[in-house]
Amino acid sequence: MEPKSFLAFDLGAESGRTILGRLSDGQVHIRELTRFLNSPVRVFGHLHWNIYGLFEEIKKGMKAASAEAAQPPESLAVDTWGVDFGLLTAGGTILGLPYAYRDDRTNNIMDEFFKRLTPEEIYGRTGVQFMPFNSLFQLFATARDNPSLFERVESVLFMPDLFTYLLTGEKASEFTIASTSQILDPRTAIWDKTILSAVGLSPAVMPDVLAPGTLIGDLLPAIADETGLPGTPVVAAAGHDTAAAVAAVPAQGEDWAYICSGTWSLLGVELPSALISPPTFAANFTNEGGIAGTIRFLKNIAGLWLLQQCRREWSGSADLSYDELTRMAGEAPAFQTFIDPDCPDFLNPPSMSEAIRCYCLRTGQVPPESPADTVLCILESLALKYRSTLDELRLLTGKAIRRIHVIGGGSRNGPLCQFTADATGLTVLAGPAEATATGNILVQAMALGYVGSLGEIREIVRRSVDVRTYRPSGRSDWDRAYDRFREVTGL
Repeated sequence: MEPKSFLAFDLGAESGRTILGRLSDGQVHIRELTRFLNSPVRVFGHLHWNIYGLFEEIKKGMKAASAEAAQPPESLAVDTWGVDFGLLTAGGTILGLPYAYRDDRTNNIMDEFFKRLTPEEIYGRTGVQFMPFNSLFQLFATARDNPSLFERVESVLFMPDLFTYLLTGEKASEFTIASTSQILDPRTAIWDKTILSAVGLSPAVMPDVLAPGTLIGDLLPAIADETGLPGTPVVAAAGHDTAAAVAAVPAQGEDWAYICSGTWSLLGVELPSALISPPTFAANFTNEGGIAGTIRFLKNIAGLWLLQQCRREWSGSADLSYDELTRMAGEAPAFQTFIDPDCPDFLNPPSMSEAIRCYCLRTGQVPPESPADTVLCILESLALKYRSTLDELRLLTGKAIRRIHVIGGGSRNGPLCQFTADATGLTVLAGPAEATATGNILVQAMALGYVGSLGEIREIVRRSVDVRTYRPSGRSDWDRAYDRFREVTGL
């Protein structure tokens, strides 16, 4: 097969990238063309995504690909974080900037909605982990705060689908991103009419759900002319960034779990079908769509967001890189303080370091005294939370889990990977760091017939990337730390 190139736009909650991927001789090679910040903007006291600024960055990436690539890419696709969405009128106008999921309008909203439908009924219909910023609760907040707005809504599009619409003019909802909404049945890929009715929405506003790896259409002529990419097809690859990343796990067999490590840590396993039961409801696990009919059975854990926010806070006095922060943490004494990374106090506080300090005081611990102590507290607590979640995962699925694949940007964090191996007692295989872009590209290749299956995608990844191995050590110290962690956090 002649070399084929593909263009991926990977938009995270902190930054976005344009990635050019080249499939050749059974390997995939990726190259970053552009990188840009993705910072929410505050308008009238609320956080929104600057979707038009992001769209301009996407077009800049397309122009860069047109200028640098020897031949036009075979296709392009966009992936983003989950749950957020835009509202469109019948004429196709986007009604305002999409809300950012960390906006405080959904604080305490779940209890309000539970007066309409019980948590048990919602989970039984969707199998999705309860978080206050899920699309369900954001839509309910919109209905509550601005009921007349829904009278003008003709379509609801999730973030990657919204960018695909701006590129092609076509409205559709890709399965992996739709499955994060808590209004879709993952077993049937059909919107739940009962839940939509409780929100106050007609099912007619929800577009058809497409399987990942579906060709949507060509670029609009004006976009193609502007960017120099005429006739380029746009693919609904895996719109949810985690789904794209999990597709690129270089795993074999079935005795593995993954941690998609970045702003969030998503820890789970791949299943052939959704697992929705009273025990999974009680444990608050989620069933999200994957590639080739799979389900990502996982739990969302607040990941390196805590470290990102501390770094942003501390950068006022020093330009601290993540490598420098983790190096500093290596000089701090181990196992001094622990936090539950998923405590609501850490969702979006004015000061993350102060929120950690207050948590420690409230739980009878001596707060961290320095940035190094704080970083070590975050990394150790994440590793111990992974162990707790892994124990739940084994009980719920009955799966034997003998190794953990850490993918995404967090796979570069050596201390966290080693702590994860130590805390869980399992071998950790770290990489690829660019799992999301790699998965995006290879699902595009599968959509166009250049790759035959999910198994072939993973075989290509294994041939293409170096994976770093971390083996557990110091088990007795970590066992004692785990006992203290559970006592402090109540997990």
